Amino acid sequence: MRSEINQLIEDERNVHVLYAFNGTENYINQILTYIEDGIAANDHILLVENERVSRVLQKELSTRFSAQQLELVHYVNSFQFYWSSGSYHPPAIQEYFTKMIQPYVENNQAFRSWAHVEWESVKEPLHLIEDFEKIVDEAVNAYSFPLICAYEKKQMPEHLQTILMETHPYVLMEDRFAVSEQYRPVDAVK
Repeated sequence: MRSEINQLIEDERNVHVLYAFNGTENYINQILTYIEDGIAANDHILLVENERVSRVLQKELSTRFSAQQLELVHYVNSFQFYWSSGSYHPPAIQEYFTKMIQPYVENNQAFRSWAHVEWESVKEPLHLIEDFEKIVDEAVNAYSFPLICAYEKKQMPEHLQTILMETHPYVLMEDRFAVSEQYRPVDAVK
């Protein structure tokens, strides 16, 4: 997995991956690998993550990297990110994200992002998730950066799985990395 995603990021940069995970331990290992690869590439890493997982990551990363290296890792509270307008509203999330990446874009600094998307508490219609993922896919291509969207597999009903497979060109399921055969680029459906 590591070499395939890394090679893809080196070759293309605009890489949008759906990561459907099972269990916290594997999830933590995958995100640590992504952060390690980002630090090795001297990329800024924007982590949209909940506080509990962020604390685990900070503790583990502090044993692996220097303070200077850890300055490349930037934590964004996932609840604030997805609910910044008081509800799950894709245009507000897009605005928040655009402001978040603006310094890196303006300063021509390489960055990558990881977004933990927790839907178990979301009672919104699934079409909002589809709208959001289409916006994100356009952003990945416009700003040419890698993004992994992590969803817990047991929280993904079949209809959501279909939406996510159609809005992500690449899929990581546990340790299997593949091109999504169901992917439909946004410009292809306009």
